[in-house]
Amino acid sequence: MSITIYNSMSKQKETFKPIKAGEVSMYVCGPTVYDFLHVGNFRGAIFFNAVRNWFEKQGYKVNYVYNYTDVDDKIIKRANELGQTSEEVATMYIKEFEKDYRGLRLKPHTANPKVTEHIDNIIKMVTSLIEKNKAYAVNGDVYFNVENFNDYGKLSNKNIEELEAGVRIEANTDKKHPSDFALWKGAKPDEPSWDSPWGKGRPGWHIECSVMVKEVLGDSIDIHGGGLDLLFPHHENEIAQSEACNGAKYVNYWMHNNMLEFGNQKMSKSLGNVRTGRSFIEEYNGEVLKFLNLSSHYRSVIDFSEVQIGRAIASLGKFYSSLKHAESLVAKDLALVPVPDDFLKMVDECTQGFEQSMNDDFNTAEALAKFYEMMRMFNNLTRKPGKAKPEHKAIAEVYLGWIKDKGDVLALFQENPSEYLVALDDMLLRQKNISREDVDALIVERTKVRAEKNYARSDEIRDQLIEMGIQVMDGVDGSTWEVEK
Repeated sequence: MSITIYNSMSKQKETFKPIKAGEVSMYVCGPTVYDFLHVGNFRGAIFFNAVRNWFEKQGYKVNYVYNYTDVDDKIIKRANELGQTSEEVATMYIKEFEKDYRGLRLKPHTANPKVTEHIDNIIKMVTSLIEKNKAYAVNGDVYFNVENFNDYGKLSNKNIEELEAGVRIEANTDKKHPSDFALWKGAKPDEPSWDSPWGKGRPGWHIECSVMVKEVLGDSIDIHGGGLDLLFPHHENEIAQSEACNGAKYVNYWMHNNMLEFGNQKMSKSLGNVRTGRSFIEEYNGEVLKFLNLSSHYRSVIDFSEVQIGRAIASLGKFYSSLKHAESLVAKDLALVPVPDDFLKMVDECTQGFEQSMNDDFNTAEALAKFYEMMRMFNNLTRKPGKAKPEHKAIAEVYLGWIKDKGDVLALFQENPSEYLVALDDMLLRQKNISREDVDALIVERTKVRAEKNYARSDEIRDQLIEMGIQVMDGVDGSTWEVEK
């Protein structure tokens, strides 16, 4: 079955056809490394990891490049605040991001080029654009001439006249047109700079990605991804630079993930609701962050409200509880029997549904719905009173394999179920300001009074636990508990 992608250029879904058979060249704009990444930055990291994984599941070799912008106004400002060099700040926050990335169990990229590694190539491309009359130098700066590129605005559906009308007239500007953008910026005091034919300076923002794409992947690539906020002007300017320089189509499929909100408010520093991925992971955990991101289609807005976070935690609790139960069934010494036909039929249906969803513009929300269907069927067939039966073990083995295999595409459900459930409960207990030791003590006491047939006290303890938000499950092997989710 073919893969279809919503192309931001054509504004419609298109069947994916690679430039080179069996391979996918993919570039996603990475972070400007001046601080811990906010949760919105992780949406692209999480989603495009799933895109890459799905292509690989289909047998493609994927060359996935994710860059680091390590020289920028924000980095310079932060370096001055900290009394450090821009290089020190960038190096520090690259390490912090990569720590979070590994903690999320996301697959390493094929390459992570840095801007400072490609200064010579940037100068080379800028020089080429000047020679082709697509750019001009003035007073140590170099600008791209948008009027000399006929297709400028084709990604964002903007035209030169509209852009000129929408730009405030600048006094004493060196630009020929208000929308001309910087390819090279002349050096300023106390800023990092490099020698160039136009004097000391540093690259403009947009030229960086064009050069890294060209040097690592080539003149033309299959997929370019990034946040919707980058569509204009960043990606529009990338197209202009690259196609003007290379004389070839830059990107075949443009993919843009949407933004996220907190309680229906856009995340912004002015509102004071910017939250780092690190703080979110520390308060909740990486599975919650990934589940929230993948539970919505990548082109839709995500609301990171407390209600949505609570729903994600509850869902993860149910999934990992089912996985823990499946592992306990697999570990039992039971006879080998065939898997029931009704369950195998469900597995086939869910597999087809998962594949169709991922092939349809990487619809992770619909793909996750198949996990719910599998879990419900598994629970209905195996969570029954009495002793486990041989067919329960057979079902559990298939269920475990399916969840782990399909979950691997999304980087979900790969944790140890027992350990994850304990971590989830500990997180919820911290929020309730309840200690695990206090709950365990009540469970021990309840077990004791039940053995003594003191059912009145047993019921009192159960009511006390319920009031604390603790669910108690009595089974043939004793009582267990978990925090209500």
